[in-house]
Amino acid sequence: MLELVYPYLLLLLPLPWLIRFLPEYKQQTNMVTVPFFKYLLGVSGEKPQSGAEVVKPTKLQKFVLVTTWILMVGAAAKPQWLGEPIEQTKTGRDLMVAVDSSGSMSAQDFELVPGEKVDRLTTVKSVLQELAIQREKDRLGLIIFGSSAYLQMPFSEDHKTWLTLLNELQIAMAGPSTVIGDAVGLAIKHFEESETDNRVLIILTDGNDSGSKVPPVDAAKIAQAYGVKIYTIAIGDPETVGEQKLDVETLERMAELTGGGYFQALDTEQLAQAYKAIAEIEKQEFSSISFRPKKSLHYVLIGAGIFINLMMIFYLSVSRKTQVGV
Repeated sequence: MLELVYPYLLLLLPLPWLIRFLPEYKQQTNMVTVPFFKYLLGVSGEKPQSGAEVVKPTKLQKFVLVTTWILMVGAAAKPQWLGEPIEQTKTGRDLMVAVDSSGSMSAQDFELVPGEKVDRLTTVKSVLQELAIQREKDRLGLIIFGSSAYLQMPFSEDHKTWLTLLNELQIAMAGPSTVIGDAVGLAIKHFEESETDNRVLIILTDGNDSGSKVPPVDAAKIAQAYGVKIYTIAIGDPETVGEQKLDVETLERMAELTGGGYFQALDTEQLAQAYKAIAEIEKQEFSSISFRPKKSLHYVLIGAGIFINLMMIFYLSVSRKTQVGV
């Protein structure tokens, strides 16, 4: 399909024809008078002729001039060819994962291989790799929290980089404590910059909040106001006491307030089941973007104008040489 970007420029096409109706410009000049001009004519035997001659263009020259003008005006209108519509499908969800890296995540009470104990953070990394594969169309973000919360990666479709940053997480690299509320607040800040309304936050922790600026439940209420669903996954033994005690009630309340869900993961299988359950609840949604590729054709018209003018010059040059030879 052909379209013009500046179709109104076609109004310039009759301009040369309109110029013909303008009055000609005449200029008076002084001339040298020769008193013995007739005598010179008699001696030379020549007949008097006009002092100037107006050379009128040939039909070929007129055709080339008109055609060139049409081509240049057409090029200025910038014609372009529209290709067939192309549809691109993109996800409609931003999914932020907040990982607890406090000192308690060093507890080795999970098995990736039967008989071989590994720490909780290693287990979380293993399961999150599967999550990234399952949510290949989602835009993923990553937050790590301990004594403070830090953004490791903003929302992106680059899952390879997301996995690289995930694998680089180390125990206690964000401090030994657990600030769940601050992690939620940081996630809300980046969701606020997001263009999608489908927002999901997954929090993985094995402890209770220990000093957030905003308490986790209050942070969840703010998240609910911004349309963020929170899924909390409690890792490890719920019977733990002291600083490492799991605050199950708070995690459940956070999920309830935002319309998300709470999951308990005592082992690797339960942790994987939690992610599968979230995947089933939060089906991937897609939005289609349709566009038509455009290819500009103005250079074709310019090239054609230059070509026919060069051909005319060549033709006139050959004709003149032929006439001189005769």
